[in-house]
Amino acid sequence: QVQLVESGGGLVQAGGSLRLSCAASGSIFSGNVMGWYRQAPGKQRERVALITGGGDSNYPDSVKGRFTISRDNAKNTVYLQMNSLKPEDTAVYYCASISLGRPRYWGQGTQVTVSS
Repeated sequence: QVQLVESGGGLVQAGGSLRLSCAASGSIFSGNVMGWYRQAPGKQRERVALITGGGDSNYPDSVKGRFTISRDNAKNTVYLQMNSLKPEDTAVYYCASISLGRPRYWGQGTQVTVSS
């Protein structure tokens, strides 16, 4: 009932592309901001993309111009298109439903590994 199911992670060479998907239950998805986060070994979890219910998005400088978040409200699915990948992008990537200003529900995480 309350779940986010991720897919699309894997191995890719530097300069390549990867598209992550996160399918959420309707109760989580509806009326919520959605975000993608990542955590690399030894580092704090950071948000890499955010999208509002109306489709407005924002990104930190580290991924701006390379990553694109989108959502399909009819499918209760959020996507993260990652282009021009770098080894520094290697991390576990998580999607989350955000309400009242904070993440409330998380996906299980999917590993993205970028080789040099």
